[in-house]
Amino acid sequence: MTQVADVMTRGVRTMAPSDPMVLAAQAMEALDVGVLPVCDGDRLIGLVTDRDLVLRGMAQGCPADTTPVEEVMSHDVTCCYDDDAVEDVVDQMRDLKIRRVPVIDHDKHLVGMLTLGDVAAKHGGDVAGDALEDISEPAAPDRSGQSAASGAAGGGETTPH
Repeated sequence: MTQVADVMTRGVRTMAPSDPMVLAAQAMEALDVGVLPVCDGDRLIGLVTDRDLVLRGMAQGCPADTTPVEEVMSHDVTCCYDDDAVEDVVDQMRDLKIRRVPVIDHDKHLVGMLTLGDVAAKHGGDVAGDALEDISEPAAPDRSGQSAASGAAGGGETTPH
């Protein structure tokens, strides 16, 4: 049985809840990632994603240089333990349709992140590919409820000028 600790990414960059959105965006750009754990000390309290920054922050008119990440982050986060079996965590990721999971120890301290990329690169087999296929369904988003304000890029109707 391969444990999460054997394949996870260690030394993960974290944000403090009071850090401004712009700092999170800059860290994501520098690291080429789309999610950062938010920690109070070394205790995980949430995740902030590039999507959180855009939809909960910028789209709502929040100033990026003064709005703390705690105002836009996701608080209810699925985690796993470093001694969990990789296959069990991948099954959970598949069920929840998520591609990454923060890894904590039994004292609730963040010790890393497990991504499908980690599983694919370090675990082998078709576990990650099969999970990604299931997670990605449906492949096309349902845009039937989009408003005209969405414009052509968002799938909404446009009015000729």
